[in-house]
Amino acid sequence: MAKEIVQPRIRGFIATNAHPEGCRARVLSQIETTRELGVEDTGGNVLVVGASTGYGLASRIVAAFGRGAKTLGCFYERPAGGKRTATAGYYNAVAFHEAAAEAGVGAWSLNGDAFSDELKAQTVATLREHMGPVDTLIYSLASPRRTHPKTGVTHQSTLKPTGDPFTGKTINLNTGAVESVTIESASGVEVADTIQVMGGEDFALWVSLLLEEGLLAEGATAVAYSYIGPDVTHGIYRSGTIGMAKLHLEETTPHLSQRMASAVGGRAYVSVNKGVITPASAAIPVVPLYMSMLYPVMRAAGTHEAPIDQMNRLFREHLGGTPVTDEAGRIRLDDREMTDEIQGEIARRWAAVDTDNLAEHADFRGYQSEFRQLFGFEVEGLDYGQPVEIERALPS
Repeated sequence: MAKEIVQPRIRGFIATNAHPEGCRARVLSQIETTRELGVEDTGGNVLVVGASTGYGLASRIVAAFGRGAKTLGCFYERPAGGKRTATAGYYNAVAFHEAAAEAGVGAWSLNGDAFSDELKAQTVATLREHMGPVDTLIYSLASPRRTHPKTGVTHQSTLKPTGDPFTGKTINLNTGAVESVTIESASGVEVADTIQVMGGEDFALWVSLLLEEGLLAEGATAVAYSYIGPDVTHGIYRSGTIGMAKLHLEETTPHLSQRMASAVGGRAYVSVNKGVITPASAAIPVVPLYMSMLYPVMRAAGTHEAPIDQMNRLFREHLGGTPVTDEAGRIRLDDREMTDEIQGEIARRWAAVDTDNLAEHADFRGYQSEFRQLFGFEVEGLDYGQPVEIERALPS
């Protein structure tokens, strides 16, 4: 197969290509981070819904290389075609499978719409054939739309406030200018659609399916990921349409936990994770400016965590026994982000920042580099002038 020189095609929060070797290097780095913390070798079967990027990928890596568990990952990623590269998540999955095969750790993947009945049926068949009942279900699905499996209606999520229009500072990802942005309030239909996409219904469908099929092991744990964030983003996030969807997820989970406890002695949790740079978060006004401040502030305090660090903490400190939760029953991996010291320093910088002093109060260049690394670019040690094979095989 012909090789191609792959240079980044990125504008704002949109990337239209990815570098396979850069993605591979990042996956191997996360595996090494996990191995350095030790292998607990508890084994088991772990199902990760949304397993190709971010927290989902990190969860799968920790399960496989920190626990020695068999994993089944579900995701929706595009393979390479012609001179077009695959998506970063596709290359991540290929790299994970290569490493798992080398380590002798069982791994299976399904590439398709995790909201659909078809993909869920394939999951059941794969578990029955290769793995057996699931000890841990991780739900880390992020999608801008969902076609409801029963009605056939496609719902589109929105990023809007739910009360008054929101006005706040943001950063123009193309120019680096600090600007004021005003976003009009969502309609009732937009709120309902966002809840359909990002709320708790699909998580409940996955738990129900596994219970009905006898594919949740005794004492199984199900965990869905969420985010709360700081006051400066609440108007557009926690109090906005996404926040309403996350609230629905948090209200759904205790009912699932009761069902699991009754059926298999298991529990369901929401894990509120630290804010991280992702394509999804980059699309939310205000959030990129906040992340440009959060990373350097937490690094200076010695408390910064990448997704792989967060997931190692989740699996090692919470999922190995009885999780520590807040008064609402949530696991709080955002505890270090939300300290008074961190948030106080960010509030100080937020009040002062403008375009002229951006470099003094935020690390936007670092933000841009972290964002590009999500797609395999600007990874240290790689020669991006060398052609690479862009067509990579993902085990079926």
